[in-house]
Amino acid sequence: MTRAAEVTGNALIVVLGSGAAELAPLLKHTPGSVVINQEWREGIASSIRAGVARVPAACSAVMLLLADQAAVTADDLRRLAGSWRKQPQHIAAALYGGVCGAPAIFPRSSFRALAELRGDIGARALLRRKSDRVVRVPMPSASIDVDTPEDLLALEAPK
Repeated sequence: MTRAAEVTGNALIVVLGSGAAELAPLLKHTPGSVVINQEWREGIASSIRAGVARVPAACSAVMLLLADQAAVTADDLRRLAGSWRKQPQHIAAALYGGVCGAPAIFPRSSFRALAELRGDIGARALLRRKSDRVVRVPMPSASIDVDTPEDLLALEAPK
């Protein structure tokens, strides 16, 4: 999250679901705001909706990133933002493992489609539907996600 804050500053919105009571106090000194997603059991779409609903009216885009993508760097996010700025009506998405996914930047014109997502599908379905409007940014680091304590140990192990 500190990597995201390096890029977004106070525009950061952190969406918490399961475990929010334990996690929210740890974020009290983080720039931006924390949103508690009461509907987290539905899946990732509910978290996307909760975050997008809190985006200020003046925002021209939203960057979605996942907390478990621990290898994504602030430089990766800056490259993504730079690619999006060159074509701000398009979606800029990380390309890894042959697919597009998060982190991704969606222009305001995509907010309605993001708000209509349901279940545990996430925004990847939207990336597929609008594939002709996606700027693909190679980001191998986005393929690494941390789902278990063992994943974290493997990531931290000296190479």
